[in-house]
Amino acid sequence: MDDLCGRFLDAMKAGLAGRKSPLAMIPSHCSVCLPPSDGQSVIVIDAGGTNLRTCLVTFPAGGTPVISRFNRTSMPGIDREVSAAEFFEGLADAIEPLLDFSDRIGFCFSYAADILPDHDGIPRHFSKEIKAPEVIGRHLGKELLAELARRGHNVSAKKVLILNDTVATLLAAVTAPGAASYDGYLGFILGTGTNTACIGPDGQIINVESGGMDICLGDIDRAFLDCTADPDRYLFEKMISGAYLGPLAYRVIEAAVKEGLFSGAFSDGFAALDGLRTRELNAFISEDPDCVLAKIAQDDDDYDTLFEILGAFVSRAAMLTAANLASAVLITDFGKDEDHPVLINADGTTFHSIGMLKSLVTEYLDAYLSEKGRRAVITQVPDSPVLGSAIGALSI
Repeated sequence: MDDLCGRFLDAMKAGLAGRKSPLAMIPSHCSVCLPPSDGQSVIVIDAGGTNLRTCLVTFPAGGTPVISRFNRTSMPGIDREVSAAEFFEGLADAIEPLLDFSDRIGFCFSYAADILPDHDGIPRHFSKEIKAPEVIGRHLGKELLAELARRGHNVSAKKVLILNDTVATLLAAVTAPGAASYDGYLGFILGTGTNTACIGPDGQIINVESGGMDICLGDIDRAFLDCTADPDRYLFEKMISGAYLGPLAYRVIEAAVKEGLFSGAFSDGFAALDGLRTRELNAFISEDPDCVLAKIAQDDDDYDTLFEILGAFVSRAAMLTAANLASAVLITDFGKDEDHPVLINADGTTFHSIGMLKSLVTEYLDAYLSEKGRRAVITQVPDSPVLGSAIGALSI
């Protein structure tokens, strides 16, 4: 843990200082703020993958935020390549029915983008099969308002905040029960991919882009990375996230078969598999007798060997995750008071659904931070990207 955290901390400090680093440490130009309680509403756009979600978030006095007028449609560019005009027309179509309810628009943009001091954002590139190359380099907020103005809407009072989904997850932490008693906050996502957001020295939220950390721990990892689409980027993400855990575990089992750790029957059954998905890995770790791995590990020795190997594999992912979170705590001055820990708002299906992962992360994180005189608590706020985007939009 010391070695892993040391490498993370060095990379985070280099990124903050503007030096070459595998961690981008992108400024969000947002700070932590408490949610309003005066009935204000915010229009929210959540572009988080293949779906484009829109809704209205209202903050009633003395109550929990209310999400209404929810709508889901396909992201522009998912089915075919679209022009910049078509892309912003799609966004405008989605929020046009909500324009009369608020002058604030929180735009959660879960793709790589540079965030500007005026809270606009410029996409660096799209992922998740979105095909909109003309949008790269354009101002998202400015172009969206221009399209709405072209349609005859008065947008002079409208303000748009562009933010990353992990930054929004951090902002949503302030809506957790007892949030005011915590010393600081982190946002963390471990789903298909992974990322972390922390609070920088100036109080500004920093998008760490932690999936980009350059960690490769062994020969099996290197062989796996070499077979991915971009072998030298997002190495850390490929060690722990849902898109890669299953395929990497397949490589681990494959190596164990070659080293003679399994019976001939298991080896033959495994050879017939066409790869391994993360959900199939999780089913075996969760001891589902009907899962594909359990069916080929009929011999007790095979089953026990496989469980030991994959248990260690998940444990390693948990330690890597704990090192990531611990580093994001240690780079700040937060969490030094036992009664006022850091609150980590963790989102993502991989973190919350993979058997043993969350409990092991908590165990490793608690033990390591305790050695350093720090404390953190993990929670999950539902609808974090939506709530965080709304809170952020009302702060500008």
